[in-house]
Amino acid sequence: MDYKQEYLRWVNRVQIEDLQSELKNMTEAEIEDAFYRDLAFGTGGLRGTIGVGTNRMNEYVVAKASQGLSDYLRDSLDSVSVVVGYDSRIKSDVFAKTAAGVFAANGIKVYIWAELLPVPTVSYAIRKLGASAGVMITASHNPSKYNGYKVYGADGCQITTNAADAILSKINQVDIFDDIKTIVFDEGVKDGLISYIADDVLTDYINEVKRQSVLFGDAINRDIAIGYSPLNGTGLKPVTRALAESGFTNITLVEEQKNPDGRFPTCPYPNPEIQEAMGLGLEYCKRVGAELLLATDPDADRCGIAVRDGKEYRLLTGNEVGLLLLDFVCSQRIKHHKMPEHPVFIKTIVTMDLAEKIAAHYGVDTINVLTGFKFIGEVIGRLEAEGRVDDFICGFEESYGYLTGSYVRDKDAVNAAFMICEMFAYYKTNGITLIEKLDEIYSTYGYCLNSLHSYEFTGSAGMQKMAEIMAGFRAHSDRIGDYVVIKAEDYSKGLYGLPKSDVLKLYLKDCSVVIRPSGTEPKLKMYISVTANDKLQAETIEEKLMADMEKVLFIEYSN
Repeated sequence: MDYKQEYLRWVNRVQIEDLQSELKNMTEAEIEDAFYRDLAFGTGGLRGTIGVGTNRMNEYVVAKASQGLSDYLRDSLDSVSVVVGYDSRIKSDVFAKTAAGVFAANGIKVYIWAELLPVPTVSYAIRKLGASAGVMITASHNPSKYNGYKVYGADGCQITTNAADAILSKINQVDIFDDIKTIVFDEGVKDGLISYIADDVLTDYINEVKRQSVLFGDAINRDIAIGYSPLNGTGLKPVTRALAESGFTNITLVEEQKNPDGRFPTCPYPNPEIQEAMGLGLEYCKRVGAELLLATDPDADRCGIAVRDGKEYRLLTGNEVGLLLLDFVCSQRIKHHKMPEHPVFIKTIVTMDLAEKIAAHYGVDTINVLTGFKFIGEVIGRLEAEGRVDDFICGFEESYGYLTGSYVRDKDAVNAAFMICEMFAYYKTNGITLIEKLDEIYSTYGYCLNSLHSYEFTGSAGMQKMAEIMAGFRAHSDRIGDYVVIKAEDYSKGLYGLPKSDVLKLYLKDCSVVIRPSGTEPKLKMYISVTANDKLQAETIEEKLMADMEKVLFIEYSN
């Protein structure tokens, strides 16, 4: 693509005022970065910086993607319908209406939520309404300058690699100015081409969340003091409703982060994985004496927690919460004779391996999948096709994504918040803290430390640099510093029947490393897993291994 020529074409064709203004005030470097390529489309759909250009999230890029998706759906189906949802991000509502207008103009029936709601409600509505596909406008937990376009199939899962490639092929055939069919959103509503989703669909979704309870009649004290922050996203209504309808009403909301606000003024990185995002919530908890803090990311598919530990609060990692939930679900099902005959637990390959030991202890099979909850959703779908959907008891990934039911096919922070509160209340009623329970798990199965390290590579050279680094690791994967690599698994070759993916896993003595470029951000990610006698020993090993990894990364492979 000749970025200068494409820039001039946009100058002459763009009719949206804020984008016109941006075009007139761009530097040469900004022009190159905004126009040197099309924004990448894959299994995660689109995600990028909001702004003008082919490599940005804007109305024209959203319309082009929607036209390509329309062409793909119309080619393979006679009767087509799409569910559309959106979160609190800047222009999310605008992009949702843009997409709906394109779908409607292409003769596709559109069902759109009348208000911003979490991403799992799109997955749920697709299957509930029998839709052909779904689109969620969101950039999940990214900073405010980002937005995105997630695509779901008729099964409620994010699209597969094959579907993404086929849709991308259609998108690439669309001229961003000349080939878009569209109608004004309000006209589509008036003509019945676009319909708002009924409130009872949301009620059904909330009821499904509550049905995931594994108390099975066990009495608990629900008057636990809970702090909750939606991080200015979509979680406020569904999370508080699910909890309140289940008897959890002693909830203190973080006022500054309660209402939707795509600027995220008090949490620039609205990700419950990051301690800074939890800071204000922790201040509230200390003031009111709350025992548990919940925080959901802007599209409410991730849930982070902190628990009171003496006079202070301890943030639990996604792996730790997942281990606790897995053990809780399994122990309760065994206790009440509710475990299916062939139970299945699903996790991603970068999620703590200790979970497999817990599952095995309870007689539960573990299925490992590639990074991304869509792969967990795919396995649930396969189980359903085999008549075994009730065998699925739990799934989680280290990046704070959990699911304990098959009613949706994506991670669900509403479900997670509900299950965490029930688990917390159950153990508290029985005189046990979550910290004590976690220590018991480590004592039983061994201590395991997992850590994630991210390295950003932006601009037109960033992707090439990450490709060179991955190639370097693959070519020299026999040793990392003082550590001998015992085994290397290169998932780009399609191991274990999984789709090919740019992921490398290295096994060393008592530890492992997973290296992969992010599918949604310009980052290279490394996951370190260490097994040791105790936390101090694990941290010492992890620190040494990480120093060796970074030496290789920044000195040997990135020159």
